[in-house]
Amino acid sequence: MPAPLDAAFFARPTLTVARELLGCVLVHDDPDAGRVAGRIVETEAYLADDPAYHGWKAVDATGLVSMTGRTRDLFGPPGRAYLYAVYDRHWMLNLVTEPEGVCGSVLVRALEPLDGLAAMFERRVAARRARDLCNGPGKLTAALGLDSTAFHGADVTGGPNGKAGALRVEPGEALPFETTARIGLTRGTELPYRFVVPGHPCVSPGVPSDLAAARRRARR
Repeated sequence: MPAPLDAAFFARPTLTVARELLGCVLVHDDPDAGRVAGRIVETEAYLADDPAYHGWKAVDATGLVSMTGRTRDLFGPPGRAYLYAVYDRHWMLNLVTEPEGVCGSVLVRALEPLDGLAAMFERRVAARRARDLCNGPGKLTAALGLDSTAFHGADVTGGPNGKAGALRVEPGEALPFETTARIGLTRGTELPYRFVVPGHPCVSPGVPSDLAAARRRARR
Protein backbone atom coordinates (compact mmCIF):
# COMPACT_ATOMS: atom_id res chain seq x y z
CA MET A 1 0.00 0.00 0.00
CA PRO A 2 1.62 3.30 -1.05
CA ALA A 3 2.14 5.99 1.57
CA PRO A 4 -0.37 8.83 1.32
CA LEU A 5 0.59 12.23 -0.03
CA ASP A 6 2.19 14.24 2.76
CA ALA A 7 1.21 17.62 4.16
CA ALA A 8 3.90 19.34 2.08
CA PHE A 9 2.03 18.34 -1.09
CA PHE A 10 -1.03 20.27 0.08
CA ALA A 11 0.88 23.20 1.61
CA ARG A 12 1.37 24.77 -1.81
CA PRO A 13 -0.58 27.17 -4.05
CA THR A 14 -4.12 25.90 -4.48
CA LEU A 15 -4.05 25.96 -8.28
CA THR A 16 -0.92 23.80 -8.30
CA VAL A 17 -2.44 21.27 -5.92
CA ALA A 18 -5.70 21.14 -7.89
CA ARG A 19 -3.78 20.35 -11.08
CA GLU A 20 -1.45 17.79 -9.53
CA LEU A 21 -4.22 15.91 -7.73
CA LEU A 22 -5.35 14.64 -11.13
CA GLY A 23 -4.26 11.02 -11.37
CA CYS A 24 -3.93 10.59 -7.60
CA VAL A 25 -6.12 8.05 -5.82
CA LEU A 26 -8.71 8.91 -3.17
CA VAL A 27 -9.11 5.98 -0.76
CA HIS A 28 -11.60 5.13 1.96
CA ASP A 29 -10.69 2.05 3.96
CA ASP A 30 -14.24 1.19 4.92
CA PRO A 31 -14.54 -1.11 7.96
CA ASP A 32 -17.42 -2.95 6.26
CA ALA A 33 -16.65 -2.75 2.54
CA GLY A 34 -12.85 -2.76 2.61
CA ARG A 35 -10.86 -0.57 0.22
CA VAL A 36 -13.10 1.75 -1.79
CA ALA A 37 -11.09 3.99 -4.09
CA GLY A 38 -11.06 6.03 -7.27
CA ARG A 39 -8.60 7.96 -9.41
CA ILE A 40 -9.14 11.72 -9.35
CA VAL A 41 -10.01 12.99 -12.84
CA GLU A 42 -11.59 16.38 -12.07
CA THR A 43 -10.97 19.08 -9.46
CA GLU A 44 -11.90 22.69 -8.77
CA ALA A 45 -9.75 25.24 -6.96
CA TYR A 46 -11.09 27.81 -4.48
CA LEU A 47 -8.99 30.72 -3.20
CA ALA A 48 -9.43 33.36 -0.51
CA ASP A 49 -10.23 36.18 -2.97
CA ASP A 50 -12.82 34.07 -4.81
CA PRO A 51 -16.44 35.28 -4.50
CA ALA A 52 -17.70 31.70 -4.94
CA TYR A 53 -15.72 30.45 -1.93
CA HIS A 54 -16.75 29.79 1.65
CA GLY A 55 -13.65 31.68 2.73
CA TRP A 56 -14.42 34.82 0.70
CA LYS A 57 -14.09 38.01 2.74
CA ALA A 58 -12.75 36.06 5.71
CA VAL A 59 -9.66 38.28 5.35
CA ASP A 60 -10.39 42.02 5.29
CA ALA A 61 -8.42 44.84 3.65
CA THR A 62 -6.13 45.13 6.66
CA GLY A 63 -5.25 41.45 6.52
CA LEU A 64 -7.26 40.68 9.66
CA VAL A 65 -8.75 37.20 9.62
CA SER A 66 -12.36 36.96 10.71
CA MET A 67 -13.10 33.27 11.00
CA THR A 68 -16.62 32.14 11.81
CA GLY A 69 -18.09 28.67 11.99
CA ARG A 70 -16.44 26.18 9.69
CA THR A 71 -14.60 28.92 7.81
CA ARG A 72 -11.80 28.62 10.36
CA ASP A 73 -11.14 25.08 9.12
CA LEU A 74 -10.15 26.47 5.69
CA PHE A 75 -7.21 28.19 7.40
CA GLY A 76 -6.19 24.99 9.17
CA PRO A 77 -3.41 22.50 8.51
CA PRO A 78 -3.00 21.53 4.84
CA GLY A 79 -4.28 18.12 3.86
CA ARG A 80 -7.41 18.16 6.01
CA ALA A 81 -10.83 17.20 4.69
CA TYR A 82 -13.48 19.94 4.58
CA LEU A 83 -17.00 18.65 3.91
CA TYR A 84 -20.18 20.64 3.48
CA ALA A 85 -23.68 19.79 2.28
CA VAL A 86 -25.50 21.08 -0.79
CA TYR A 87 -29.32 21.00 -0.59
CA ASP A 88 -28.84 19.40 2.85
CA ARG A 89 -28.11 16.02 1.31
CA HIS A 90 -25.11 16.01 -1.06
CA TRP A 91 -21.72 16.09 0.66
CA MET A 92 -18.89 17.94 -1.09
CA LEU A 93 -15.32 16.86 -0.28
CA ASN A 94 -12.70 19.62 -0.28
CA LEU A 95 -9.03 19.21 0.63
CA VAL A 96 -7.46 22.13 2.49
CA THR A 97 -4.44 23.65 0.75
CA GLU A 98 -1.87 26.42 1.31
CA PRO A 99 0.27 26.79 4.46
CA GLU A 100 -1.63 26.86 7.74
CA GLY A 101 -3.15 30.31 8.26
CA VAL A 102 -3.82 30.83 4.52
CA CYS A 103 -7.26 30.10 3.08
CA GLY A 104 -7.61 27.70 0.16
CA SER A 105 -8.99 24.30 -0.82
CA VAL A 106 -9.63 21.94 -3.72
CA LEU A 107 -13.01 20.37 -4.44
CA VAL A 108 -12.67 16.76 -5.59
CA ARG A 109 -15.24 16.72 -8.37
CA ALA A 110 -15.00 13.32 -10.11
CA LEU A 111 -13.29 9.94 -9.79
CA GLU A 112 -12.62 6.95 -11.99
CA PRO A 113 -13.75 4.00 -9.82
CA LEU A 114 -10.95 1.55 -9.10
CA ASP A 115 -11.71 -0.55 -6.01
CA GLY A 116 -14.84 -1.49 -4.10
CA LEU A 117 -17.26 -1.13 -7.01
CA ALA A 118 -19.79 -3.51 -5.42
CA ALA A 119 -20.07 -1.18 -2.41
CA MET A 120 -20.27 1.84 -4.71
CA PHE A 121 -23.16 0.36 -6.69
CA GLU A 122 -24.95 -0.54 -3.46
CA ARG A 123 -24.68 3.05 -2.27
CA ARG A 124 -25.42 4.62 -5.66
CA VAL A 125 -28.50 2.68 -6.74
CA ALA A 126 -29.27 5.20 -9.50
CA ALA A 127 -25.99 4.43 -11.28
CA ARG A 128 -26.24 1.92 -14.11
CA ARG A 129 -22.62 2.06 -15.31
CA ALA A 130 -19.30 2.27 -13.51
CA ARG A 131 -18.61 5.60 -15.21
CA ASP A 132 -21.69 7.06 -13.48
CA LEU A 133 -20.72 6.08 -9.93
CA CYS A 134 -18.43 9.03 -9.13
CA ASN A 135 -18.94 11.53 -11.97
CA GLY A 136 -19.90 14.40 -9.68
CA PRO A 137 -18.86 15.68 -6.25
CA GLY A 138 -21.99 14.52 -4.42
CA LYS A 139 -21.95 11.19 -6.23
CA LEU A 140 -18.37 10.34 -5.28
CA THR A 141 -18.87 11.03 -1.56
CA ALA A 142 -21.98 8.83 -1.60
CA ALA A 143 -20.15 6.06 -3.47
CA LEU A 144 -17.21 6.13 -1.07
CA GLY A 145 -19.41 6.38 2.03
CA LEU A 146 -18.14 9.80 3.15
CA ASP A 147 -20.07 12.30 5.25
CA SER A 148 -19.30 15.29 7.42
CA THR A 149 -19.93 13.59 10.75
CA ALA A 150 -17.13 11.07 10.33
CA PHE A 151 -14.71 12.81 7.99
CA HIS A 152 -14.83 16.60 8.33
CA GLY A 153 -11.37 17.57 9.57
CA ALA A 154 -9.82 14.17 8.80
CA ASP A 155 -6.11 14.27 7.97
CA VAL A 156 -5.81 12.68 4.52
CA THR A 157 -2.01 12.77 4.73
CA GLY A 158 -1.88 10.22 7.53
CA GLY A 159 -0.47 12.72 10.01
CA PRO A 160 3.13 13.49 11.02
CA ASN A 161 4.12 9.83 11.11
CA GLY A 162 2.74 9.19 7.62
CA LYS A 163 0.53 6.36 8.86
CA ALA A 164 -2.34 5.84 6.46
CA GLY A 165 -5.72 6.84 7.83
CA ALA A 166 -9.16 5.59 6.81
CA LEU A 167 -9.45 8.48 4.35
CA ARG A 168 -6.34 9.39 2.38
CA VAL A 169 -4.95 10.42 -0.99
CA GLU A 170 -2.31 8.18 -2.53
CA PRO A 171 0.06 9.24 -5.31
CA GLY A 172 -0.81 8.19 -8.83
CA GLU A 173 0.14 8.73 -12.43
CA ALA A 174 0.48 12.15 -14.04
CA LEU A 175 -2.40 12.75 -16.44
CA PRO A 176 -2.99 15.31 -19.19
CA PHE A 177 -5.32 18.13 -18.23
CA GLU A 178 -7.21 21.12 -19.47
CA THR A 179 -8.68 24.04 -17.57
CA THR A 180 -12.18 25.49 -17.77
CA ALA A 181 -14.44 27.63 -15.64
CA ARG A 182 -16.00 25.80 -12.72
CA ILE A 183 -19.47 24.26 -12.78
CA GLY A 184 -22.74 25.36 -11.18
CA LEU A 185 -21.64 28.82 -10.02
CA THR A 186 -23.21 32.26 -10.27
CA ARG A 187 -20.16 34.12 -8.93
CA GLY A 188 -16.57 33.80 -10.07
CA THR A 189 -17.93 32.24 -13.24
CA GLU A 190 -15.05 33.43 -15.42
CA LEU A 191 -12.23 31.98 -13.34
CA PRO A 192 -10.46 29.03 -15.07
CA TYR A 193 -10.10 27.04 -11.87
CA ARG A 194 -11.48 23.67 -12.99
CA PHE A 195 -8.90 21.02 -13.89
CA VAL A 196 -10.11 18.03 -15.86
CA VAL A 197 -8.67 15.06 -17.75
CA PRO A 198 -9.86 15.79 -21.29
CA GLY A 199 -12.26 13.25 -22.76
CA HIS A 200 -12.32 11.05 -19.66
CA PRO A 201 -15.64 9.17 -19.42
CA CYS A 202 -15.89 9.67 -15.65
CA VAL A 203 -15.77 13.47 -15.70
CA SER A 204 -18.92 15.19 -14.42
CA PRO A 205 -21.44 16.16 -17.12
CA GLY A 206 -22.06 19.78 -16.07
CA VAL A 207 -21.54 22.83 -18.27
CA PRO A 208 -18.80 25.31 -17.21
CA SER A 209 -20.36 28.35 -15.58
CA ASP A 210 -19.08 30.90 -18.09
CA LEU A 211 -20.67 28.96 -20.96
CA ALA A 212 -23.90 28.51 -19.00
CA ALA A 213 -24.03 32.25 -18.31
CA ALA A 214 -23.43 33.05 -21.98
CA ARG A 215 -26.26 30.74 -23.00
CA ARG A 216 -28.61 32.43 -20.55
CA ARG A 217 -27.73 35.83 -21.95
CA ALA A 218 -28.28 34.62 -25.51
CA ARG A 219 -31.79 33.43 -24.67
CA ARG A 220 -32.88 36.84 -23.32
